Amino acid sequence: MTEHPQTNARKILAQHGLHPNKKLGQNFLTDAHVLEKIVAAADITSDDLVIEVGPGLGVLTTELARVASKVTAIEIDTNLAAILRETTPSNVEIINKDILKTDLGDIIAQSGFLRAKMVANLPYYITTPIIFSVLENALPINTLVVMVQKEVADRMLASPSTKAYGLLTLSVAYYGKVSLVANVPPNCFFPRPDVHSAVVKIDVAPHNNINRGIFFPIIKAAFANRRKTLQNCLAASADLNLTKDAAAKLLFDASLPESIRGEALSFEDFARLATAYEK
Repeated sequence: MTEHPQTNARKILAQHGLHPNKKLGQNFLTDAHVLEKIVAAADITSDDLVIEVGPGLGVLTTELARVASKVTAIEIDTNLAAILRETTPSNVEIINKDILKTDLGDIIAQSGFLRAKMVANLPYYITTPIIFSVLENALPINTLVVMVQKEVADRMLASPSTKAYGLLTLSVAYYGKVSLVANVPPNCFFPRPDVHSAVVKIDVAPHNNINRGIFFPIIKAAFANRRKTLQNCLAASADLNLTKDAAAKLLFDASLPESIRGEALSFEDFARLATAYEK
C-alpha cells in the first residue's frame, strides 16, 4: 500500500532534521488527487520545459518530470534544494535561488526551449507578484498553473457587478484566460494553512490590440472609488486628464450610460472605453 503523502512529508523532514519554515510560508501539498489535477491542467507533453516554483519536497516535481522533457525547479530553501538534488529524476534541474531575484527569461533562453509552462505552489505573499512579473514582462511562458489563496482565485474569476470583481479580475483578463482547476481545503497541506486555497490556470494570450498604456489607467480609475459613478472616477484620475464633460463624452462614445459604475462593466466594455479614449 502506498504511503500517505502527508505521513511521507513528515518522515522526509524528520529524516533530515527539518521543520516547515514559517518565514518562507512553507505548506507542503500532500493530496494526491490535487497533484493529479495540477499535472493534468498544465497539459504537459514530452516536448515541454516546465518551470516549477517552490517545489518543496519534490512530490509534484516528480510527477511533472514523468511527462515533461525537462523540469527546472526553483527553490529558495537551501536544505530542501539539497534533498531535491538527491531525490528527483535526472531530467530535473534544481536552482537554489529566490524566485523574485531570478531571471526566468534567461533561464528559458539558456535551456534551448523556445517557451515554457509554469507550475507554482508559492507562499501566498509572493504569488501575485510572480504571476504579474511573467505576464507584464511578456516572458515566453504560455501557461501558468498556480496555487493561490481562494480569495484571490475568486477575484480573478469574478463576474461584473459582484463584490470580488475589480482591478485584479480585469488585469489578469487582459493577459489571458483564467480558469479554476480545483478548490483546495487546508487539510490538503502539511502543516495546515489558516486559509482555503485554489489552483487556477492562466492560458496566456495578451490583448495586444488594446493599448495597455490606456486600458490600465482606465480600470485603475474605475475602481479607485467603487461608490462613485464611472464618469466621476474617470474625471478624478490624474493619469487620464479628463474634465467631467470629457469623461461624459467618452462614455457616450463607448455607448455607455453616464450613471454607470465601473463594477458593472465587462472586460469588453472597458476595452471599448480604451479604444474611444485613444481616438
